[in-house]
Amino acid sequence: MDITRRTLLSASSGFLAASLGGASSLLAQPAPAALGRDRLVLLGTKGGPSVWNDLQTPSCNMIVYDGVPYVIDAGYGVTQRLLKAKVSLATLKHIFITHHHSDHNLELGVLMYNAWVNGLEKNVDVYGPPGIDNLISSFWESNRIDIDTRIVDEGRPDVRKLVTPKTYGPGVVMSVPGVKVSALRNVHPPMDDSFALKFELGSKTIVFSGDTAYFPPLADFAKGADILVHEVMYGPAIENREKLNPNAPAIVSHLKAAHTLAEDVGRIATKAKVKKLVLNHFVPPMNPELTPEVWTKAVASTYAGDIVVGRDLMEIPLAP
Repeated sequence: MDITRRTLLSASSGFLAASLGGASSLLAQPAPAALGRDRLVLLGTKGGPSVWNDLQTPSCNMIVYDGVPYVIDAGYGVTQRLLKAKVSLATLKHIFITHHHSDHNLELGVLMYNAWVNGLEKNVDVYGPPGIDNLISSFWESNRIDIDTRIVDEGRPDVRKLVTPKTYGPGVVMSVPGVKVSALRNVHPPMDDSFALKFELGSKTIVFSGDTAYFPPLADFAKGADILVHEVMYGPAIENREKLNPNAPAIVSHLKAAHTLAEDVGRIATKAKVKKLVLNHFVPPMNPELTPEVWTKAVASTYAGDIVVGRDLMEIPLAP
């Protein structure tokens, strides 16, 4: 008798159904846990795409507000960081990509796939600059065989119909009762489409600078924000890198043109009169000489307010 794969699957399913009380147990997922208090979570704070260890991973952040998670950027490691933050992947509803550098979008497809195999059943809106449609459709195509197989063999919904890409530009990105998200084009050469994002959540406002060079209009965009999450670059370390490595001019030139010195981050926060400044996307990353005190001192030379030196999985409550 020819025993096909489907025959084996059928026999296995029958055995498991008898053992576990039904074949549906195969796909049973834990009920999504309550997402808890409103908060900002810095999932990944490393500037740049390289992965050296699991202490600092590339860019990804999350806001939890009114029981809904909002993921901002999806650098490599975002899935594991969300799990460590005790967020059920099946609860994802809104994902925002600030620009198409790999340290901000590399794991977008994988994140959506992982949410799907973890029980995602409701629609996820993915907002991104031009190119977001192709980024998502290309991922689906690269995994078409697996997706089609799991739909048939495991009875899953078609993930390609659950994920909706939405291209945005400057202005309002999304607006629902109690939540408004707006975008400001920043300066991150050679990228033309790179954005800061502002989340207005009831009475709270959180602004993400995105990757950007010093950009004074960002201060107006972030005016009066409760929290400004801003990328940061430490100038002396960049200069030292150029001195020690004669092959570094190209990367150093890019860093100087595309990122914001610590002192200039402070200037933006001061002009915007933000209540709290959270440092994120550190350039250079993982330098043991750059202690939190070093970063704080550099920024405090131009900003007298509350400074938080971010780290992976740091949570900042959104107090009433």
